[in-house]
Amino acid sequence: MNGPITTNEIYTANCAEFMSDRMNPESVDLTVTSPPYDDMRNYEGYSFPFEDIAEGLYRITKDGGVVVWVVGDKIKGGRSLTSFRQALYFQELGFQCHDVMIYEKKNTPFMRKNAYTNAFEFMFVLTKGKPKTFNPLVTATQQSGFRRNGALYNKGADGVNRKRDIVYNEKKTRTNIWRYSVGLHGTTSDKFAFKHPAMFPEKLAEDHILSWSNAGDLVFDPMSGSGTTCKMAQKHQREYIGVDISPEYCEIAVRRLAQEVLPL
Repeated sequence: MNGPITTNEIYTANCAEFMSDRMNPESVDLTVTSPPYDDMRNYEGYSFPFEDIAEGLYRITKDGGVVVWVVGDKIKGGRSLTSFRQALYFQELGFQCHDVMIYEKKNTPFMRKNAYTNAFEFMFVLTKGKPKTFNPLVTATQQSGFRRNGALYNKGADGVNRKRDIVYNEKKTRTNIWRYSVGLHGTTSDKFAFKHPAMFPEKLAEDHILSWSNAGDLVFDPMSGSGTTCKMAQKHQREYIGVDISPEYCEIAVRRLAQEVLPL
């Protein structure tokens, strides 16, 4: 692999080699990706060199940059705990585990006979030092405005409860559990994209891109699959680079990005 790369492109390549041979150190502001964990899907028979990928991500991430690693565990005779092993390896490399977030699937079809229905994956937010960007997403509060005697404060020595006036904000920062519908019109409305076996929702990628990057930043997905991260980066005026080893998936990604620019 030789030659310069440009942003706003999808590349067909082994991502570990691509990061090592063609990407500059400390060049990426945000990575949002999901690995093919525990061989739970057939990804055209391609392998997954996790350690090489993790090391490559550490090398190319800027100081203050973020990697969002969306991962779950195989459940067969108990949980594999692959997700936690991967998070600990990232930590050994020098990443900080800034947050452990939950991606909850609103309409998961997977039932279990001897345990509760598994309806989530982890979203490890890994940072190279202190995150340089955080644009918190907010949600409406149930009540807002001025409340007389609206909040208790500590009792005095006499044991009497005392109250004070308070103003409740109209909005508050969201929790770190994010709920999304999956399937057609949940994950995406691009029907042809479902040739990929395991996409995460567009809104998931969008929310992380808005949270951890700004317009003009470089967003990367080393296992870009159907191009969800790149599509949402393009939508919000971020630069992007997507890499996938499967030519078929890269074709899907290119088609989705063309749709985003010129709706069909």
